[in-house]
Amino acid sequence: MAAILAADVAGYSRLMGADEVGTLTALKALRAEIVDPAIAGYRGRIVKTTGDGMLVEFASAVDAVTCAMAVQDEMARTGGKIALRIGINVGDIIIDSDDIFGDGVNVAARVENECEPGGVCLSGTAFDQVRGKTAFTFDDLGERPLKNIERPVRLYAVRPGVASSPAAPGPSPVEQQAVDALGVLVEERGRRPRAACRRPRARRLSTPAGPSSALRSPRRLQSWRRP
Repeated sequence: MAAILAADVAGYSRLMGADEVGTLTALKALRAEIVDPAIAGYRGRIVKTTGDGMLVEFASAVDAVTCAMAVQDEMARTGGKIALRIGINVGDIIIDSDDIFGDGVNVAARVENECEPGGVCLSGTAFDQVRGKTAFTFDDLGERPLKNIERPVRLYAVRPGVASSPAAPGPSPVEQQAVDALGVLVEERGRRPRAACRRPRARRLSTPAGPSSALRSPRRLQSWRRP
């Protein structure tokens, strides 16, 4: 069992038709500055190269995926007219001298054909080996029929991991004490019985019958005072 990485240049024929010398120069610089150093750094072995692609063997599927994402990330950062498609499969291989053959190699090449330019795709067997072991996220693309492969293969697109947002800082000890004290105060006020709200009654002034009657008419007041 081995992890097989297959890569090629998207739209290579079109690029060569437009600018053959410029495309070859850019491809050589890409390999020398980004691709080959990344493969060596993640303990991969370049098995073969073609005009627009390469086949690489890794002992670890995690190393293969991490290497592929590092290459694509660096290429996106630097820009340029060349975009790679990278497919990865884990399976049995046949080693013949320095070359490798077998169904594991064929599936890796077909997975790469399904990948979008600048992307990385895994077969289901490769995904099973890296699930939960990297910070990347994986989009399930479902099962797809691949050319000259007997059964459909489930594919996964690899995406950079999403960094979690930092948690908001909590209150300081002094602020927490103030919050706790306010909560106690509110709780105590809620327990106090509310005073009954009563409307004050109007007060009546009581006076003797005579003056009270006299107040109603000035004439009666005068007659009441006379002996």
